[in-house]
Amino acid sequence: MKKIQFLNFLILSAVLLLCSCGTVKNVAYLQNSDSINFDKSRFLYDARIMPKDQLTISVNTTTSDASIPFNLLLQSEYTQGRAVSSGSGTLMPYLVDNDGYINYPIIGKLHVSGLTKSECEQLIAEKIRPYMAETENPIVTVRMSSYSVSVLGEVNAPGSYQVSREKISIFEALAQAGDLTIYGVRDKVKLIREDATGKKQIVTLNLNDANIINSPYYYLQQNDIVYVEPNNVKAQNSKIGQTTTLWFSATSILISLTTLLINIFR
Repeated sequence: MKKIQFLNFLILSAVLLLCSCGTVKNVAYLQNSDSINFDKSRFLYDARIMPKDQLTISVNTTTSDASIPFNLLLQSEYTQGRAVSSGSGTLMPYLVDNDGYINYPIIGKLHVSGLTKSECEQLIAEKIRPYMAETENPIVTVRMSSYSVSVLGEVNAPGSYQVSREKISIFEALAQAGDLTIYGVRDKVKLIREDATGKKQIVTLNLNDANIINSPYYYLQQNDIVYVEPNNVKAQNSKIGQTTTLWFSATSILISLTTLLINIFR
Protein backbone atom coordinates (compact mmCIF):
# COMPACT_ATOMS: atom_id res chain seq x y z
CA MET A 1 0.00 0.00 0.00
CA LYS A 2 2.84 2.39 0.79
CA LYS A 3 4.36 1.69 -2.62
CA ILE A 4 1.07 2.59 -4.30
CA GLN A 5 0.76 5.82 -2.33
CA PHE A 6 4.37 6.75 -3.14
CA LEU A 7 3.85 6.06 -6.84
CA ASN A 8 0.65 8.08 -6.89
CA PHE A 9 2.52 10.92 -5.20
CA LEU A 10 5.22 10.88 -7.87
CA ILE A 11 2.68 10.92 -10.70
CA LEU A 12 0.71 13.77 -9.10
CA SER A 13 3.94 15.73 -8.61
CA ALA A 14 4.78 15.32 -12.29
CA VAL A 15 1.37 16.66 -13.29
CA LEU A 16 1.78 19.67 -11.00
CA LEU A 17 5.19 20.38 -12.50
CA LEU A 18 3.67 20.35 -15.95
CA CYS A 19 0.98 22.80 -14.85
CA SER A 20 3.41 25.18 -13.15
CA CYS A 21 5.43 27.54 -15.30
CA GLY A 22 7.80 29.45 -13.10
CA THR A 23 7.59 32.40 -10.79
CA VAL A 24 6.03 35.80 -11.45
CA LYS A 25 8.65 38.54 -11.63
CA ASN A 26 8.58 42.33 -11.64
CA VAL A 27 5.16 42.70 -10.06
CA ALA A 28 5.76 45.88 -8.05
CA TYR A 29 5.40 49.29 -9.71
CA LEU A 30 7.95 52.15 -9.41
CA GLN A 31 10.59 49.90 -7.86
CA ASN A 32 13.44 52.43 -7.97
CA SER A 33 11.52 55.50 -6.80
CA ASP A 34 14.09 56.32 -4.10
CA SER A 35 16.80 57.00 -6.69
CA ILE A 36 14.84 59.09 -9.21
CA ASN A 37 14.93 62.86 -9.63
CA PHE A 38 11.34 64.02 -10.18
CA ASP A 39 12.16 67.67 -10.96
CA LYS A 40 11.26 67.09 -14.61
CA SER A 41 7.73 66.11 -13.59
CA ARG A 42 7.01 69.53 -12.06
CA PHE A 43 4.47 70.76 -14.57
CA LEU A 44 0.70 70.91 -14.84
CA TYR A 45 -0.55 68.87 -17.77
CA ASP A 46 -3.08 70.41 -20.14
CA ALA A 47 -4.64 68.30 -22.87
CA ARG A 48 -4.57 69.79 -26.34
CA ILE A 49 -7.49 69.77 -28.74
CA MET A 50 -7.18 67.34 -31.64
CA PRO A 51 -9.15 66.62 -34.83
CA LYS A 52 -12.36 64.62 -34.20
CA ASP A 53 -12.66 65.99 -30.67
CA GLN A 54 -16.10 67.19 -29.64
CA LEU A 55 -16.15 70.49 -27.80
CA THR A 56 -18.92 71.92 -25.66
CA ILE A 57 -18.65 75.72 -25.62
CA SER A 58 -20.75 78.03 -23.46
CA VAL A 59 -20.68 81.81 -23.29
CA ASN A 60 -21.89 83.77 -20.27
CA THR A 61 -22.42 87.53 -20.15
CA THR A 62 -23.93 90.01 -17.71
CA THR A 63 -26.67 90.69 -20.25
CA SER A 64 -28.22 87.39 -21.25
CA ASP A 65 -29.21 88.63 -24.72
CA ALA A 66 -25.55 89.27 -25.58
CA SER A 67 -24.65 85.57 -25.32
CA ILE A 68 -27.70 84.17 -27.11
CA PRO A 69 -26.15 84.05 -30.62
CA PHE A 70 -23.15 82.07 -29.32
CA ASN A 71 -25.02 79.37 -27.37
CA LEU A 72 -26.79 76.95 -29.70
CA LEU A 73 -28.96 74.16 -28.32
CA LEU A 74 -29.24 70.71 -29.79
CA GLN A 75 -32.16 70.67 -32.21
CA SER A 76 -35.41 69.28 -30.82
CA GLU A 77 -39.15 69.69 -31.34
CA TYR A 78 -39.04 72.43 -28.72
CA THR A 79 -35.92 74.37 -29.66
CA GLN A 80 -35.75 73.61 -33.41
CA GLY A 81 -32.10 74.67 -33.44
CA ARG A 82 -32.71 78.08 -31.87
CA ALA A 83 -29.91 80.02 -30.21
CA VAL A 84 -30.67 80.50 -26.54
CA SER A 85 -28.93 81.59 -23.38
CA SER A 86 -26.69 78.99 -21.70
CA GLY A 87 -28.14 76.98 -18.86
CA SER A 88 -31.58 76.56 -20.49
CA GLY A 89 -30.88 73.34 -22.39
CA THR A 90 -28.25 71.01 -23.84
CA LEU A 91 -25.62 72.93 -25.76
CA MET A 92 -24.71 71.75 -29.23
CA PRO A 93 -21.26 70.13 -29.41
CA TYR A 94 -18.74 71.28 -32.02
CA LEU A 95 -16.81 68.63 -33.93
CA VAL A 96 -13.21 69.53 -34.77
CA ASP A 97 -12.65 68.63 -38.41
CA ASN A 98 -9.57 66.95 -39.87
CA ASP A 99 -7.95 70.33 -40.51
CA GLY A 100 -8.45 71.39 -36.89
CA TYR A 101 -11.35 73.83 -37.39
CA ILE A 102 -14.76 74.27 -35.82
CA ASN A 103 -17.61 76.23 -37.38
CA TYR A 104 -18.62 78.71 -34.70
CA PRO A 105 -21.72 80.94 -34.84
CA ILE A 106 -21.24 84.40 -36.39
CA ILE A 107 -17.43 84.04 -36.30
CA GLY A 108 -17.27 81.19 -38.81
CA LYS A 109 -14.32 78.83 -38.93
CA LEU A 110 -11.89 78.86 -36.01
CA HIS A 111 -8.68 76.85 -35.91
CA VAL A 112 -8.56 75.24 -32.46
CA SER A 113 -6.47 72.10 -32.97
CA GLY A 114 -3.32 72.14 -30.85
CA LEU A 115 -4.75 74.61 -28.34
CA THR A 116 -5.31 73.87 -24.68
CA LYS A 117 -8.75 74.41 -23.19
CA SER A 118 -7.77 77.79 -21.69
CA GLU A 119 -6.14 78.93 -24.96
CA CYS A 120 -9.30 78.03 -26.85
CA GLU A 121 -11.44 79.94 -24.34
CA GLN A 122 -9.24 83.00 -24.70
CA LEU A 123 -9.36 82.82 -28.52
CA ILE A 124 -13.16 82.61 -28.62
CA ALA A 125 -13.56 85.42 -26.08
CA GLU A 126 -11.38 87.70 -28.23
CA LYS A 127 -13.30 86.82 -31.40
CA ILE A 128 -16.78 87.47 -29.98
CA ARG A 129 -15.98 90.61 -27.94
CA PRO A 130 -16.36 92.99 -30.96
CA TYR A 131 -19.97 91.80 -31.33
CA MET A 132 -20.85 92.91 -27.79
CA ALA A 133 -21.05 96.14 -25.87
CA GLU A 134 -17.76 97.57 -24.65
CA THR A 135 -18.80 96.97 -21.05
CA GLU A 136 -19.24 93.24 -21.63
CA ASN A 137 -16.51 90.82 -20.64
CA PRO A 138 -17.73 87.41 -21.87
CA ILE A 139 -16.80 84.30 -19.92
CA VAL A 140 -16.17 81.36 -22.26
CA THR A 141 -16.08 77.78 -20.99
CA VAL A 142 -14.78 74.95 -23.17
CA ARG A 143 -15.09 71.24 -22.37
CA MET A 144 -13.81 68.22 -24.30
CA SER A 145 -16.88 66.00 -24.22
CA SER A 146 -15.26 63.13 -26.15
CA TYR A 147 -12.09 62.60 -24.07
CA SER A 148 -11.66 58.86 -23.59
CA VAL A 149 -8.92 56.22 -23.39
CA SER A 150 -9.01 52.46 -23.92
CA VAL A 151 -7.27 49.78 -21.84
CA LEU A 152 -6.92 46.25 -23.26
CA GLY A 153 -5.17 42.97 -22.49
CA GLU A 154 -4.24 41.60 -19.08
CA VAL A 155 -6.32 43.90 -16.91
CA ASN A 156 -9.30 43.00 -14.75
CA ALA A 157 -11.82 45.22 -16.55
CA PRO A 158 -10.74 46.05 -20.12
CA GLY A 159 -12.73 48.72 -21.93
CA SER A 160 -12.99 52.33 -23.03
CA TYR A 161 -13.17 54.93 -20.26
CA GLN A 162 -14.48 58.49 -20.39
CA VAL A 163 -12.20 61.11 -18.82
CA SER A 164 -14.23 63.93 -17.31
CA ARG A 165 -11.21 65.85 -15.95
CA GLU A 166 -9.44 66.00 -19.35
CA LYS A 167 -6.35 64.65 -17.61
CA ILE A 168 -5.43 61.06 -16.77
CA SER A 169 -2.13 59.30 -16.10
CA ILE A 170 -1.36 55.77 -17.22
CA PHE A 171 -1.69 54.53 -13.63
CA GLU A 172 -5.09 56.18 -13.28
CA ALA A 173 -6.22 54.56 -16.53
CA LEU A 174 -5.07 51.15 -15.30
CA ALA A 175 -6.85 51.75 -12.00
CA GLN A 176 -10.05 52.45 -13.95
CA ALA A 177 -9.55 49.09 -15.64
CA GLY A 178 -9.17 47.29 -12.31
CA ASP A 179 -5.34 47.14 -12.41
CA LEU A 180 -3.22 44.52 -14.16
CA THR A 181 -3.80 40.87 -13.50
CA ILE A 182 -0.92 38.84 -12.08
CA TYR A 183 -0.24 37.68 -15.64
CA GLY A 184 0.30 41.18 -17.10
CA VAL A 185 3.80 42.12 -18.29
CA ARG A 186 4.54 45.27 -16.33
CA ASP A 187 7.78 46.30 -18.02
CA LYS A 188 6.47 46.11 -21.61
CA VAL A 189 3.14 47.92 -21.59
CA LYS A 190 2.26 49.18 -25.07
CA LEU A 191 0.84 52.67 -25.65
CA ILE A 192 -0.76 53.23 -29.06
CA ARG A 193 -1.14 56.92 -29.93
CA GLU A 194 -2.30 58.91 -32.95
CA ASP A 195 -1.25 62.57 -33.27
CA ALA A 196 -3.10 65.48 -34.83
CA THR A 197 -1.76 64.61 -38.31
CA GLY A 198 -2.96 60.99 -38.14
CA LYS A 199 0.51 59.54 -37.56
CA LYS A 200 0.47 56.46 -35.31
CA GLN A 201 3.15 55.33 -32.91
CA ILE A 202 3.58 52.48 -30.43
CA VAL A 203 5.58 53.24 -27.30
CA THR A 204 6.76 50.65 -24.78
CA LEU A 205 6.47 51.71 -21.14
CA ASN A 206 8.05 50.12 -18.06
CA LEU A 207 5.74 50.42 -15.06
CA ASN A 208 8.43 48.96 -12.79
CA ASP A 209 10.69 51.95 -13.48
CA ALA A 210 9.83 55.11 -11.51
CA ASN A 211 11.29 57.18 -14.38
CA ILE A 212 7.94 56.74 -16.11
CA ILE A 213 6.68 59.70 -14.06
CA ASN A 214 9.15 61.91 -15.97
CA SER A 215 8.06 60.45 -19.30
CA PRO A 216 6.10 62.55 -21.84
CA TYR A 217 3.79 59.52 -22.09
CA TYR A 218 2.93 59.46 -18.39
CA TYR A 219 -0.25 61.43 -19.07
CA LEU A 220 -2.51 59.94 -21.73
CA GLN A 221 -3.98 61.87 -24.61
CA GLN A 222 -7.55 61.46 -25.79
CA ASN A 223 -8.12 58.24 -27.76
CA ASP A 224 -4.90 56.62 -26.50
CA ILE A 225 -4.93 52.82 -26.31
CA VAL A 226 -3.04 50.98 -23.55
CA TYR A 227 -2.32 47.30 -24.16
CA VAL A 228 -0.97 44.95 -21.49
CA GLU A 229 0.42 41.76 -22.99
CA PRO A 230 0.29 38.40 -21.14
CA ASN A 231 3.45 36.91 -19.69
CA ASN A 232 4.82 33.43 -20.42
CA VAL A 233 2.96 31.96 -17.48
CA LYS A 234 -0.41 32.94 -18.98
CA ALA A 235 0.62 31.73 -22.43
CA GLN A 236 1.68 28.34 -21.14
CA ASN A 237 -1.37 28.06 -18.90
CA SER A 238 -3.51 28.77 -21.94
CA LYS A 239 -1.96 25.82 -23.74
CA ILE A 240 -2.36 23.60 -20.70
CA GLY A 241 -5.95 24.72 -20.24
CA GLN A 242 -6.86 23.39 -23.68
CA THR A 243 -5.65 19.88 -22.80
CA THR A 244 -6.26 19.77 -19.05
CA THR A 245 -9.01 17.18 -19.39
CA LEU A 246 -6.78 14.89 -21.47
CA TRP A 247 -3.93 15.21 -18.96
CA PHE A 248 -6.08 14.30 -15.99
CA SER A 249 -7.77 11.48 -17.89
CA ALA A 250 -4.39 10.04 -18.86
CA THR A 251 -3.14 10.43 -15.31
CA SER A 252 -6.19 8.66 -13.92
CA ILE A 253 -5.75 5.77 -16.34
CA LEU A 254 -2.05 5.53 -15.51
CA ILE A 255 -2.76 5.39 -11.79
CA SER A 256 -5.41 2.72 -12.30
CA LEU A 257 -3.11 0.57 -14.45
CA THR A 258 -0.24 0.94 -11.99
CA THR A 259 -2.48 -0.09 -9.10
CA LEU A 260 -3.74 -3.10 -11.08
CA LEU A 261 -0.23 -4.26 -12.01
CA ILE A 262 1.00 -3.94 -8.44
CA ASN A 263 -1.95 -5.99 -7.21
CA ILE A 264 -1.30 -8.68 -9.86
CA PHE A 265 2.42 -9.09 -9.22
CA ARG A 266 2.30 -8.51 -5.49
